[in-house]
Amino acid sequence: MTQTLKIASKMFHRVLLAPQLGSKGADSAPRSLADIPGPSTPSFLAELFFSGGLSRLHELQVQGAARFGPMWLANFGTVRTVYVAAPALLEQLLRQEGSQPERCSFSPWTEHRRRRQRACGLLTAEGEEWQRLRSLLAPLLLRPQAAAGYAETLDNVVHDLVQRLRRQRGRGTGPSTLVQDVAGEFYKFGLESIAAVLLGSRLGCLEAEVPPDTETFIRAVGSVFVSTLLTMAMPNWLHHLVPGPWGRLCRDWDQMFAFAQQHVERQEAEAAMRNQEKPKDDTEPGAHLTYFLFREKLPAQSILGNVTELLLAGVDTVSNTLSWALYELSRHQDVQQALHSEITAALGPSSDAHPTATLSQLPLMKAVIKEVLRLYPVVPGNSRVPDKDICVGDYILPKNTLVTLCHYATSRDPAQFPEPNTFRPVRWLGEGPAPHPFASLPFGFGKRSCIGRRLAELELQMALAQILTHFEVLPEPGAAPIRPMTRTVLVPERNINLQFVDR
Repeated sequence: MTQTLKIASKMFHRVLLAPQLGSKGADSAPRSLADIPGPSTPSFLAELFFSGGLSRLHELQVQGAARFGPMWLANFGTVRTVYVAAPALLEQLLRQEGSQPERCSFSPWTEHRRRRQRACGLLTAEGEEWQRLRSLLAPLLLRPQAAAGYAETLDNVVHDLVQRLRRQRGRGTGPSTLVQDVAGEFYKFGLESIAAVLLGSRLGCLEAEVPPDTETFIRAVGSVFVSTLLTMAMPNWLHHLVPGPWGRLCRDWDQMFAFAQQHVERQEAEAAMRNQEKPKDDTEPGAHLTYFLFREKLPAQSILGNVTELLLAGVDTVSNTLSWALYELSRHQDVQQALHSEITAALGPSSDAHPTATLSQLPLMKAVIKEVLRLYPVVPGNSRVPDKDICVGDYILPKNTLVTLCHYATSRDPAQFPEPNTFRPVRWLGEGPAPHPFASLPFGFGKRSCIGRRLAELELQMALAQILTHFEVLPEPGAAPIRPMTRTVLVPERNINLQFVDR
């Protein structure tokens, strides 16, 4: 992997240091898709299906850049995909986006909505429908003061997480301080947190006994990403011959919709009882998003679609990032101690309060989160479908071309990040030259950027502050290093087990 990254870095340098990016010369016309290098279809399919490629799509980005340069093309049946793996080219592409950027990463999800006659939510909607939903939800999530309005709600959830970690210690083999599968615990935390924000109610995910329907939802979240990856890799005609992945995807989504529906209906009944009352301020503590959507008289099916998709998005993002953060901090005790000192100096020895303004000003805290998201971007690759012909690098990409943005490759590019595989939060504190602003885009860019970014950052800051205040986090004795794998999102290849030692 290290050698591959070095080769990729040299190729990136040749492109990024060219006198005019995207131009071979003043008299040279841009080239077409047919001129873009790439693997043959048989070798591409072999990489995907016979070398474990579906679980290491993130690594294939790096290898593709090393073999073909910062842009390459691969064919899968009738689908042609252009891969872009250089920060300057990503910027050039993304700055040409229209008012309603289209991506097709989750087309199986959209097909599920069509077959089940379900409304699309923010993750699956496109065009004017997406624009309407985005405009409706953005003020309640993207503004810093809006996210801060959920701090009191989240503080109660984080407190319960700390108590659950205490209870979960010593339940398996190993030391009495060991918690098995921390990602599983943080899945529960992520669902409890996003449900509290969306629905204004607690689900009991962090109780000693987790409700069965909640466990079902959590399993469906983990499963749907696997089935999504498989269905996306299969042409439609193959679904009839190998129906398992598509059937599994539908079962997973049906379970998530059923879970969300019972909670939305409960909130709808409560809203009906007080519809004559003066509406509360949408940003005051305790106001939740579903309440706002009812106020806006959004159709019931649209509310359900959005709540279901936001519940999903809120679980995986926070749980995986928090798992990787504590994994790296357990292996870098000097960074953990420095972060603990920063937290206690700013918040006091107990850190039971939630002064969000102070949390957001902790420089090492922010650097740790940025470094974790660089090493382990939740979404290792995104996609776009341009609504017009655009020029990227030396090539004209026709309208409706599927373009994959290789975020994992750019965030591990040694030309941008020296020692790219090393956890070094200080790189975000002014040590060395700053990387290209498009080298690490864990929350995306522009209108299609993650709408829950502010909320996710607040959850991570609050959880890390309280966990590190109450515990010293140590690695599992004798455990080998854990690598990431692709499951649509980037996840640990096996369970992360960590020790939580009382301070």
